[in-house]
Amino acid sequence: MKAIRHILSACLIFAGALQASFAETGVTDNAITLGMSVPLTGPAGAQGQELKKVIAAYFDQVNKNGGVNGRKLQLTVMDDGYDPEKTVANTRTLIETDKVFALLGYYGSTAMTDAMNKVFGPAKVPMIGGISGAMSLRQPPAANPNNRYMFSQRASYADEAEAIGTQLATLGLKNIAVFYQNDGFGKAGLEGLGNALKKHNLTPSATGSVERNSEDIGKAVEAIAKVNPQAVVMVTLHKPTAAMVKALRNANLSPMFMTLSPVSAEQLTQELGKDARGIGISQVMPYPWNDTVAVVKEYQHFIGRQGPYSYTSMEGFIIAKLAVDALRKAGSKDLSREKLVTALEGMNQDFGGYRVAFAPNSRAGSQFVQLTVIGAGGKLVK
Repeated sequence: MKAIRHILSACLIFAGALQASFAETGVTDNAITLGMSVPLTGPAGAQGQELKKVIAAYFDQVNKNGGVNGRKLQLTVMDDGYDPEKTVANTRTLIETDKVFALLGYYGSTAMTDAMNKVFGPAKVPMIGGISGAMSLRQPPAANPNNRYMFSQRASYADEAEAIGTQLATLGLKNIAVFYQNDGFGKAGLEGLGNALKKHNLTPSATGSVERNSEDIGKAVEAIAKVNPQAVVMVTLHKPTAAMVKALRNANLSPMFMTLSPVSAEQLTQELGKDARGIGISQVMPYPWNDTVAVVKEYQHFIGRQGPYSYTSMEGFIIAKLAVDALRKAGSKDLSREKLVTALEGMNQDFGGYRVAFAPNSRAGSQFVQLTVIGAGGKLVK
């Protein structure tokens, strides 16, 4: 009998060791560790701080209600300062040192594309949601195997630019200039707008660019002012956007100004004050102040009656919901990165007025675009 007990004990120890050897990185019986690299400092620091705050708060709420299939969510956040090289380095640290299970909520087109192709794609670590509309992140896995691990919850910059271009062409405007950031974000918007205008037999009348993290716009102002445009589409963040608006108005030009969702209406208004009024902004999330939309009502309840509400925190809320739903669908038994990828590929989820859908060969989760305008007091209106 003693011999049998020793054999059984040895078998149980071996089985336990075998099960542990098959456990996925970043997953224990009690926890799932997720990683996030965002700009907590620098030109997009406010957006990164807001994303971190809302996603962490949502995970805290989930944990208080039992977690995901009995496991608590642990979030590791690193600051990249809106620098793609730091994003790549942070991603490597999160995967290789911090041993996270999956990633989420990154910010910036070049940063996310570089991180995907250099780090998390080759490592086969899923990325759930992020703030970028670059087409490089939406290529089907058949075109780029690294895209198999990237799941984008928002419309592309091409979708936003097409909505803007269509609106301007519908208004009968033909002299349309483009001011863009010289990186993946800006070039994607430039290309999308060009494609939209081409459908109306139009091309940009002038283009001007600004380098990432720079406000040196002198040459761009000169090129754009020269054509006296009816409209200027700005594919830039808030500081160069505000600088361009001021420069053209100082040159006694008054075109219609349009820009894309990453600009941050709140920060643009802080930069321009009352001069921000009338600037159009394309949005890829539901209007955060419209509580007749179910997901917005849920968001407002989560944030609290006093707010403040914003598109950035609305998007962070959607990303957090997407991550939690995908993890739940991936199951509790033998949770793995491959099971998470499969769960995401099968997702067709209406969050209550905002649908996110993927497929095995599709990584573009939404094409939702809505145009807004900065009104009196900096308030955005539809």
